[in-house]
Amino acid sequence: MTRTKKEGKRLLFCTLGALLMGFNLSTLVSAGGLFPGGFAGVTILIQEIFKTFFHIKLAYTLIYIPLNMIPIFIGLKYLGKRFTIYSMYVIVLGSILTDILPAFDVTADVLLISVFGGIINGTAITLCLLVGACGGGTDFISIFFSERKGIDAWNYIFASNVIILGTAGILFGFDRAFYSIIYQFCTTQVIQLMFKRYQKHTLLIITEKADEVYECIRALTHHDATLFKGTGCYLNEEKSMLYSVIGSEEVPRVIKCIKEIDCHAFINSFKTEQIDGRFYKRPND
Repeated sequence: MTRTKKEGKRLLFCTLGALLMGFNLSTLVSAGGLFPGGFAGVTILIQEIFKTFFHIKLAYTLIYIPLNMIPIFIGLKYLGKRFTIYSMYVIVLGSILTDILPAFDVTADVLLISVFGGIINGTAITLCLLVGACGGGTDFISIFFSERKGIDAWNYIFASNVIILGTAGILFGFDRAFYSIIYQFCTTQVIQLMFKRYQKHTLLIITEKADEVYECIRALTHHDATLFKGTGCYLNEEKSMLYSVIGSEEVPRVIKCIKEIDCHAFINSFKTEQIDGRFYKRPND
């Protein structure tokens, strides 16, 4: 893919992500009276406080963009300039669309709004993440910890949102807070399912073509491998086993390549929760 096509795809996905975010917040989240968690949840919480207690209606853009100043600084310093610039585009466009898109009734069922609103939100965030951007707020923080600590941090962000939802529950009723937890849970699960950059898999490969398989792994993933020599108990023959940890999104391509090299290779692939040591990380930009 040429640079122009890559940037065009990046801009398209970010625009679609921002459009989905704006539609979701102005329509479903508003209709359900939900607090989505993260900085969007903080923004809506502040809006509700000013509207309920001070009778002042604040624009979403007026709150959400300033809240993102510190995350944007983190992005510029640690995650890459292009990543941050595209994320700023999503933040600004999504905020403006939230304010200007007309709200209309889709359904009055708050449970349906919580589930499908969460799915739409997770899809919007994933569209941005897939092309090297994010929707702002806690997304920046989650990616920062994932890059620095080598862990998949989305569930930790979900846990931190309990504080926001607890505050919303105390001020505006826990029924809205509980529905908001469902919304946030659905968002997190969609991201976990569709975006696997910070998830890792371990491969154990028994093959008679260890050198060729190793070159395949290194060429496709830039990750290394360790070769073990052993004895197959069934035939009492010497066997070679490669051990390698790669990104979860790379597993299908690697397995396909291995099978093309050695159709009789035995491959055991399993999820790795955390690693400590050198591990190649594809840059964001």
